Amino acid sequence: MQLNEINFGDAQPVEGYGPGFFRIGGQVIQGPVLCHPGGVAAWGGLEDLDALAALAGKIDVLLVGMGEEIAPLPDTLRQRLEAAGVGVDVMGTGPAARTYNVLLAEGRRIGAALLPV
Repeated sequence: MQLNEINFGDAQPVEGYGPGFFRIGGQVIQGPVLCHPGGVAAWGGLEDLDALAALAGKIDVLLVGMGEEIAPLPDTLRQRLEAAGVGVDVMGTGPAARTYNVLLAEGRRIGAALLPV
């Protein structure tokens, strides 16, 4: 078996998460978080449309982690992202964080908007 070290470059993968928090780049962030190759920031949640729309042109796909369970994305949010040319994939937060890390390691233009579990 051959093992390969993953190189994320300057981007920061999600290292861990738990009830109400995320660990990214060695720092703990309480509450929702927005991750993309250009950085990581606290996020205002599903009502914070401007932060997500600002990713237009910087990412191709936004993974939205809805917490422990998959829930539908509000129509206004989905419509605004799609109008900005950002593809959206909704899933639970755990799978969204893992998928973000894999696609980030592949060098993809990916973002993740994660609600805590």
